[in-house]
Amino acid sequence: MLSTLYAKIKAKERAWKSGFGTDISTPEGRRDARKHNNLVDHAFLRRILPNRYQLSEDAWRSNQPDPVHFPRLSEIGIKSVINLRGPDIYSYYLFEKEACEEYDMALYDLPLQARELLPAETYLELFDLMDQVEKPMLLHCKSGADRTGLAAAFYLIDYMGAPIGEAAKQLSIKYSHQHWSKAGILDHMIEAYAEHIEADPIPIRDWIRDHYDPVALTSSFLAKRGKTSPEPSAT
Repeated sequence: MLSTLYAKIKAKERAWKSGFGTDISTPEGRRDARKHNNLVDHAFLRRILPNRYQLSEDAWRSNQPDPVHFPRLSEIGIKSVINLRGPDIYSYYLFEKEACEEYDMALYDLPLQARELLPAETYLELFDLMDQVEKPMLLHCKSGADRTGLAAAFYLIDYMGAPIGEAAKQLSIKYSHQHWSKAGILDHMIEAYAEHIEADPIPIRDWIRDHYDPVALTSSFLAKRGKTSPEPSAT
Protein backbone atom coordinates (compact mmCIF):
# COMPACT_ATOMS: atom_id res chain seq x y z
CA MET A 1 0.00 0.00 0.00
CA LEU A 2 2.77 2.44 0.94
CA SER A 3 4.73 1.56 -2.20
CA THR A 4 1.65 2.22 -4.34
CA LEU A 5 1.09 5.57 -2.66
CA TYR A 6 4.75 6.49 -3.14
CA ALA A 7 4.56 5.54 -6.83
CA LYS A 8 1.50 7.75 -7.30
CA ILE A 9 3.21 10.68 -5.57
CA LYS A 10 6.31 10.28 -7.75
CA ALA A 11 4.19 10.05 -10.89
CA LYS A 12 2.41 13.30 -9.97
CA GLU A 13 5.75 14.94 -9.24
CA ARG A 14 7.14 13.91 -12.63
CA ALA A 15 3.99 15.14 -14.36
CA TRP A 16 4.26 18.50 -12.59
CA LYS A 17 7.95 18.91 -13.45
CA SER A 18 7.39 18.13 -17.12
CA GLY A 19 4.16 20.09 -17.43
CA PHE A 20 5.57 23.60 -17.80
CA GLY A 21 8.72 25.58 -18.54
CA THR A 22 8.84 24.86 -22.28
CA ASP A 23 8.10 28.33 -23.66
CA ILE A 24 9.91 31.65 -23.30
CA SER A 25 8.26 33.38 -26.26
CA THR A 26 5.62 35.25 -24.22
CA PRO A 27 5.71 37.14 -20.90
CA GLU A 28 3.53 34.49 -19.29
CA GLY A 29 5.67 31.70 -20.71
CA ARG A 30 8.83 33.35 -19.47
CA ARG A 31 7.38 33.67 -15.97
CA ASP A 32 6.52 29.98 -15.94
CA ALA A 33 9.95 29.12 -17.35
CA ARG A 34 11.69 31.12 -14.63
CA LYS A 35 9.62 29.28 -12.04
CA HIS A 36 10.53 25.96 -13.65
CA ASN A 37 14.20 26.92 -13.81
CA ASN A 38 14.26 27.79 -10.12
CA LEU A 39 12.04 25.09 -8.64
CA VAL A 40 12.76 22.14 -10.93
CA ASP A 41 16.31 22.80 -12.11
CA HIS A 42 17.48 24.68 -8.96
CA ALA A 43 18.83 27.70 -10.80
CA PHE A 44 18.44 29.87 -7.69
CA LEU A 45 21.38 28.02 -6.13
CA ARG A 46 23.59 28.28 -9.21
CA ARG A 47 23.07 32.03 -9.45
CA ILE A 48 24.89 32.34 -6.13
CA LEU A 49 27.37 29.47 -6.65
CA PRO A 50 28.36 29.17 -10.33
CA ASN A 51 31.07 26.58 -9.56
CA ARG A 52 33.18 28.34 -12.20
CA TYR A 53 36.92 27.74 -12.51
CA GLN A 54 39.55 28.42 -15.14
CA LEU A 55 41.42 25.44 -16.60
CA SER A 56 43.69 27.38 -18.96
CA GLU A 57 43.66 30.50 -21.12
CA ASP A 58 41.43 28.56 -23.49
CA ALA A 59 39.05 26.72 -21.16
CA TRP A 60 36.76 27.17 -18.18
CA ARG A 61 34.39 24.86 -16.32
CA SER A 62 31.16 25.64 -14.47
CA ASN A 63 27.69 24.45 -13.61
CA GLN A 64 24.65 25.30 -15.77
CA PRO A 65 25.05 28.99 -16.59
CA ASP A 66 22.09 31.21 -15.84
CA PRO A 67 21.38 34.31 -17.95
CA VAL A 68 22.74 36.46 -15.10
CA HIS A 69 26.15 34.81 -15.57
CA PHE A 70 26.56 35.69 -19.23
CA PRO A 71 27.85 39.25 -18.75
CA ARG A 72 30.74 37.78 -16.76
CA LEU A 73 31.26 34.99 -19.30
CA SER A 74 31.45 37.66 -21.98
CA GLU A 75 33.97 39.64 -19.92
CA ILE A 76 36.31 36.66 -19.66
CA GLY A 77 36.03 36.16 -23.40
CA ILE A 78 34.03 32.94 -23.73
CA LYS A 79 33.39 32.22 -27.41
CA SER A 80 31.97 28.68 -27.22
CA VAL A 81 29.82 26.82 -24.70
CA ILE A 82 29.86 23.02 -24.59
CA ASN A 83 26.71 21.82 -22.88
CA LEU A 84 27.27 18.30 -21.52
CA ARG A 85 23.60 17.91 -20.59
CA GLY A 86 22.53 17.81 -24.22
CA PRO A 87 19.69 19.78 -25.83
CA ASP A 88 16.30 19.96 -24.15
CA ILE A 89 12.86 21.56 -24.43
CA TYR A 90 12.89 22.99 -20.90
CA SER A 91 13.68 26.31 -19.28
CA TYR A 92 17.37 25.95 -18.48
CA TYR A 93 18.23 25.09 -22.08
CA LEU A 94 15.92 27.70 -23.62
CA PHE A 95 17.42 30.46 -21.48
CA GLU A 96 20.96 29.29 -22.18
CA LYS A 97 20.37 29.16 -25.93
CA GLU A 98 18.84 32.63 -25.88
CA ALA A 99 21.74 34.05 -23.84
CA CYS A 100 24.36 32.47 -26.09
CA GLU A 101 22.72 34.12 -29.09
CA GLU A 102 22.55 37.46 -27.28
CA TYR A 103 26.24 37.36 -26.31
CA ASP A 104 27.42 35.88 -29.62
CA MET A 105 28.62 32.59 -28.15
CA ALA A 106 28.36 29.33 -30.08
CA LEU A 107 26.44 26.62 -28.20
CA TYR A 108 27.31 22.94 -28.68
CA ASP A 109 25.35 20.09 -27.14
CA LEU A 110 26.89 16.72 -26.29
CA PRO A 111 25.03 14.68 -23.63
CA LEU A 112 27.23 12.73 -21.21
CA GLN A 113 26.23 10.59 -18.23
CA ALA A 114 27.32 11.11 -14.63
CA ARG A 115 26.69 7.60 -13.33
CA GLU A 116 27.46 5.31 -16.22
CA LEU A 117 30.20 4.94 -18.79
CA LEU A 118 29.40 5.66 -22.41
CA PRO A 119 30.74 4.18 -25.64
CA ALA A 120 34.21 5.26 -26.72
CA GLU A 121 32.73 7.12 -29.69
CA THR A 122 30.97 9.58 -27.38
CA TYR A 123 34.14 10.54 -25.52
CA LEU A 124 36.11 10.78 -28.76
CA GLU A 125 33.38 13.09 -30.06
CA LEU A 126 33.98 15.27 -27.01
CA PHE A 127 37.68 15.51 -27.86
CA ASP A 128 36.83 16.38 -31.46
CA LEU A 129 34.45 19.06 -30.25
CA MET A 130 37.06 20.57 -27.94
CA ASP A 131 39.47 20.59 -30.89
CA GLN A 132 37.09 22.40 -33.20
CA VAL A 133 35.29 25.06 -31.15
CA GLU A 134 36.48 28.62 -30.99
CA LYS A 135 38.33 29.38 -27.76
CA PRO A 136 38.02 30.29 -24.96
CA MET A 137 35.37 27.69 -24.28
CA LEU A 138 33.17 26.84 -21.31
CA LEU A 139 32.45 23.22 -20.33
CA HIS A 140 29.36 22.66 -18.19
CA CYS A 141 26.70 20.19 -17.07
CA LYS A 142 24.01 20.79 -14.44
CA SER A 143 26.03 21.03 -11.22
CA GLY A 144 29.49 21.27 -12.78
CA ALA A 145 30.58 18.29 -10.69
CA ASP A 146 30.61 14.97 -12.53
CA ARG A 147 30.27 15.22 -16.30
CA THR A 148 32.09 18.54 -16.28
CA GLY A 149 34.77 17.08 -14.00
CA LEU A 150 35.42 14.22 -16.40
CA ALA A 151 35.59 16.57 -19.40
CA ALA A 152 37.94 18.88 -17.47
CA ALA A 153 40.19 15.95 -16.57
CA PHE A 154 40.26 14.88 -20.22
CA TYR A 155 41.17 18.42 -21.22
CA LEU A 156 44.02 18.75 -18.74
CA ILE A 157 45.48 15.35 -19.64
CA ASP A 158 45.21 15.76 -23.39
CA TYR A 159 45.73 19.47 -23.98
CA MET A 160 47.81 20.58 -21.03
CA GLY A 161 49.91 17.45 -20.45
CA ALA A 162 48.87 17.40 -16.79
CA PRO A 163 49.88 14.40 -14.66
CA ILE A 164 46.99 11.98 -14.19
CA GLY A 165 46.87 12.56 -10.44
CA GLU A 166 46.60 16.30 -10.97
CA ALA A 167 43.94 16.02 -13.67
CA ALA A 168 41.94 13.55 -11.56
CA LYS A 169 41.45 16.33 -8.98
CA GLN A 170 38.91 17.81 -11.39
CA LEU A 171 36.70 15.04 -10.02
CA SER A 172 36.76 16.08 -6.38
CA ILE A 173 34.62 17.44 -3.58
CA LYS A 174 35.92 20.94 -4.39
CA TYR A 175 33.59 20.85 -7.38
CA SER A 176 30.85 18.90 -5.53
CA HIS A 177 31.84 15.56 -7.08
CA GLN A 178 31.32 12.67 -4.65
CA HIS A 179 33.62 9.80 -5.59
CA TRP A 180 31.87 7.49 -3.10
CA SER A 181 28.58 7.88 -4.98
CA LYS A 182 27.47 6.22 -8.24
CA ALA A 183 29.41 8.97 -10.02
CA GLY A 184 32.58 7.33 -8.72
CA ILE A 185 32.54 5.28 -11.91
CA LEU A 186 34.07 8.31 -13.63
CA ASP A 187 37.02 8.23 -11.21
CA HIS A 188 37.29 4.52 -11.94
CA MET A 189 37.69 5.27 -15.63
CA ILE A 190 40.52 7.74 -15.03
CA GLU A 191 42.17 5.27 -12.65
CA ALA A 192 42.03 2.57 -15.34
CA TYR A 193 43.82 4.86 -17.77
CA ALA A 194 46.45 5.66 -15.12
CA GLU A 195 47.07 1.94 -14.57
CA HIS A 196 47.36 1.29 -18.29
CA ILE A 197 49.97 3.93 -18.96
CA GLU A 198 52.25 2.59 -16.24
CA ALA A 199 53.23 -0.13 -18.74
CA ASP A 200 52.07 1.46 -21.98
CA PRO A 201 52.30 5.27 -21.95
CA ILE A 202 49.86 6.24 -24.70
CA PRO A 203 47.69 9.35 -25.15
CA ILE A 204 44.28 9.18 -23.52
CA ARG A 205 42.54 9.43 -26.89
CA ASP A 206 44.38 6.33 -28.08
CA TRP A 207 43.52 4.49 -24.88
CA ILE A 208 39.84 5.34 -25.25
CA ARG A 209 39.83 4.32 -28.90
CA ASP A 210 41.83 1.09 -28.60
CA HIS A 211 41.64 -0.16 -24.99
CA TYR A 212 38.74 1.42 -23.12
CA ASP A 213 36.01 -1.13 -22.33
CA PRO A 214 32.95 0.38 -20.60
CA VAL A 215 31.37 -3.00 -19.88
CA ALA A 216 34.50 -4.41 -18.21
CA LEU A 217 35.10 -1.20 -16.28
CA THR A 218 31.51 -1.12 -15.06
CA SER A 219 31.83 -4.72 -13.86
CA SER A 220 35.10 -4.02 -12.04
CA PHE A 221 33.63 -0.86 -10.49
CA LEU A 222 30.63 -2.78 -9.17
CA ALA A 223 32.83 -5.61 -7.91
CA LYS A 224 35.00 -3.09 -6.11
CA ARG A 225 31.89 -1.88 -4.31
CA GLY A 226 30.54 -5.34 -3.60
CA LYS A 227 27.73 -5.11 -6.12
CA THR A 228 26.87 -7.40 -9.00
CA SER A 229 24.62 -5.38 -11.29
CA PRO A 230 24.49 -1.78 -12.56
CA GLU A 231 22.30 0.71 -10.74
CA PRO A 232 19.76 2.79 -12.68
CA SER A 233 21.46 5.39 -14.85
CA ALA A 234 21.15 9.11 -14.20
CA THR A 235 22.36 12.28 -15.74
